[in-house]
Amino acid sequence: MNTIRIFTVGGTIDKIYFDAKSSYEVGPPNIQEVLSGINLSLDYELTSLMQKDSLDMTDEDRQLIQREVENAKEDRIIITHGTDTMVATAQQLSTLHGKTIVLTGALAPALFKSSDAMFNIGAALTAVQTMPHGIYIAMNGRVFQHDEVIKDVEQNRFMPL
Repeated sequence: MNTIRIFTVGGTIDKIYFDAKSSYEVGPPNIQEVLSGINLSLDYELTSLMQKDSLDMTDEDRQLIQREVENAKEDRIIITHGTDTMVATAQQLSTLHGKTIVLTGALAPALFKSSDAMFNIGAALTAVQTMPHGIYIAMNGRVFQHDEVIKDVEQNRFMPL
């Protein structure tokens, strides 16, 4: 089985709150903790590129992500990312070909008991293994084409265009 490359860039999935959600920072990648608690039968490599809230990401950050994905030897890539600008990063990656790239994240930090992080990571792992080459977003129980999805802030979920 081919190795899956996982890049982490921050976002809510990695947030650590200090007091009742009033003060937070984007901490180290939580995906390692999520994956270590599951008896996976696949190989993956984890690379942390940055620890940023997606609203703080710059064009240079997206270019870095694109370079790292393009240069990765693996053709199956997962990127954990903040949900607010996930679609913008997916669009940046749309010029890449020959890889299956799935962006995912969480609407609540992975450390929260009620987080959607584990479910979304599971969906991303399945999508990256089963979808043809292209750019996808795995959120809210669905896998979307990168250019056919928006985040509905009022409903706090991803929706098809």
